[in-house]
Amino acid sequence: MTTGLIAALDSTDPVQVRAWAQDVAPHCGLVKIGLEYFLANGPAGMGVVAGQRVFLDLKLHDIPNTVAGAVRAVLPVKPAMLTLHAAGGAAMIRAARQAAELAGADRPILLAVTVLTSLDAEALHETGVSGGPRQQVLRLARLALEAGADGLVCSAHEVAMLRAALGAGPVLVVPGIRPAGSDVGDQARVMTPREAAEAGADWIVVGRPITQAPSPAEAAARIAEELRLKV
Repeated sequence: MTTGLIAALDSTDPVQVRAWAQDVAPHCGLVKIGLEYFLANGPAGMGVVAGQRVFLDLKLHDIPNTVAGAVRAVLPVKPAMLTLHAAGGAAMIRAARQAAELAGADRPILLAVTVLTSLDAEALHETGVSGGPRQQVLRLARLALEAGADGLVCSAHEVAMLRAALGAGPVLVVPGIRPAGSDVGDQARVMTPREAAEAGADWIVVGRPITQAPSPAEAAARIAEELRLKV
C-alpha cells in the first residue's frame, strides 16, 4: 500500500488556503484544515476547499455532551477525517462516535490524537505523565480504539510499535514529517516521508515544507514521489 500525503494548509487567509489547495490537489489525497483557519472563518470558510477531501484537525477535547454537539455541528461540511484528543476519555470518544454516525455514509473517520508531536519525554513529565511518549501513546491508543475511534494521530516514531500491538486495522496518520534537510521547527519527534512510510503510516501530514516552498505544487509532488518510491 502506498502511504498517502495530506497537505496541512495552516493559515487564516481563505485566499491563501484556496491557492494552496489548488496547487497541491494533484499530489495529495487530502488537505488539512486546522483550528487556526476554522476559528477564523467557521464552516462557511470551508468552501475554499470544496471538492477536495478534508482532514478537519480540530482536536476536540471537552465533556462528552459538548464534543458530541461539536461533531454534529461540523457534519454538514462533510470532513473525511476529524480529530479528537484521546485524553478526553472513553466516554467522550463514544459520544463523538455516536454523533458521527448521524452522517451515515458520509461519516468522518474519527482519529484520536495520542501525544502531540511537539511533546517529548521531558515535556510529558512536566504535565505529570511518567514513562515517556511511547507508553502514553500505547495507553491512549488502546483506550481510544476500544471506545470507537477509527484510527490514531501519532508520531512516526510510534508507528511500528502501534502496528505490532494493534495490528493493521487502525488508520495511522502521522504529522511531524519533514523532508531531509528541512527545519524541524516546533516539532520534537520527526521523520522523513520515506521513513514514516516504511514504518507503516497510512497517511503523513506535511505543512510548512510544502506551503512555504517557492512552489508548493513542486514540493508536494516531490514528497508524493518519495512515498511512491519507498522500499
